[in-house]
Amino acid sequence: MTQAPPAPEAARRRHDREIVALAVPAFGALVAEPLFVMADSAIVGHLGTAQLAGLGVASALLTTAVSVFVFLAYATTAAVARRVGAGDLRAAIRQGMDGIWLALLLGAVVIAVVLPTAPALVELFGASHTAAPYATTYLRISSLGIPAMLIVLASTGVLRGLQDTKTPLYVAVGGFVANAALNAGLVYGAGLGIAGSAWGTVIAQFGMAAVYLFVVVRGARKHGASLRPDAAGIRACAQAGAPLLVRTLSLRTILMIATAVAARLGDADMAAHQIILSLWSLLAFALDAIAIAGQAIIGRHLGANDAQGAREACRRMVQWGIASGVVLGLLVIAARPIFLPLFTNDSAVQNTALPALVLVAVSQPISGVVFVLDGVLMGAGDGPYLAWAMLLTLALFAPVAVLVPTLGGGLTALWGAMALMMTVRMLTLWLRSHSGRWIVTGATR
Repeated sequence: MTQAPPAPEAARRRHDREIVALAVPAFGALVAEPLFVMADSAIVGHLGTAQLAGLGVASALLTTAVSVFVFLAYATTAAVARRVGAGDLRAAIRQGMDGIWLALLLGAVVIAVVLPTAPALVELFGASHTAAPYATTYLRISSLGIPAMLIVLASTGVLRGLQDTKTPLYVAVGGFVANAALNAGLVYGAGLGIAGSAWGTVIAQFGMAAVYLFVVVRGARKHGASLRPDAAGIRACAQAGAPLLVRTLSLRTILMIATAVAARLGDADMAAHQIILSLWSLLAFALDAIAIAGQAIIGRHLGANDAQGAREACRRMVQWGIASGVVLGLLVIAARPIFLPLFTNDSAVQNTALPALVLVAVSQPISGVVFVLDGVLMGAGDGPYLAWAMLLTLALFAPVAVLVPTLGGGLTALWGAMALMMTVRMLTLWLRSHSGRWIVTGATR
């Protein structure tokens, strides 16, 4: 008779299966999201340079506005997963509905702000006089879809908390296909120009939100959860999300500082920085998929009062993060002769980017640990610590980055500062995970 595998090995295999089952679909959904902008850019780009430039400005504004509220997904995932672990699916879905109502309210506020201020926002972002009218048109129309975009974020958090990352993948792929078809039809078929692209995106976003709402409402009816807005529940969601908002704003500030410093270094450095940043963002999608799995798994273990299971899952996911970082780093090194020519034929830009590219590759194992532990602490609902840790990281990064143009070293020094930033994040997150203070069991934190 074959003996059962030892308990530690069985636990590792169980965690591996869970991580793969959640992370792979999550990665697909994450990659599908930026394809929206790429599809819009490909279609609008054939209208003219001014239209494409206007789309670029408006998209940057919209992306910033929506990314600020990514806590709707993160906080909802953690809260729902805890209740799933506690075996209370009714309360889990009720918690998710509170997050969706909060998303709807925030979306209405953003529309009220963006519609009248769109021309000023476009001007603030430095759009040229030829691109500004197109940027304003696209921004005003697309802002109408922000409530749908935020509902998608919150609903994604609900399903992730329910340990379902496949449905978000299907919705993201369907949304991308619909968006591309609508854009092409409205821009060229209906002759609406850049306004057609904006309307196509809005329609696709509301379609995605409708699918998510159908799935969540069906689950609510199945488990007897109320669909009505609950003021106390919405306030609780907002309070849980506030620290994650601080974290996100701090991270966005770091990236903005890095871009501003790169711009001061010269055109070649700025062009190289944009290439490296795009690669860094792409690699982040792969590592963020493991973090999303961490949010769902850790929240479920803590909700089930399984502190030991949470520790084991955390340890295994850190191993996954390191291994993934090593693999990604080696791939970057191997692909560097092919990668840079894809973006530019300018030898000056390529030579400037190469050392920074190597730095990004070498620091990927650090990034793997950072993303995983970030997801673990989010899943544990440890938002206040994440906020303070990111503020500390910002305080240390900013002066180092700002001194780069003065002290020299160019783009390589700037990305050295970025590697330092990730190292500081890793240390702060590791200290917290090692302390065990993040382990608070129960259906609520």
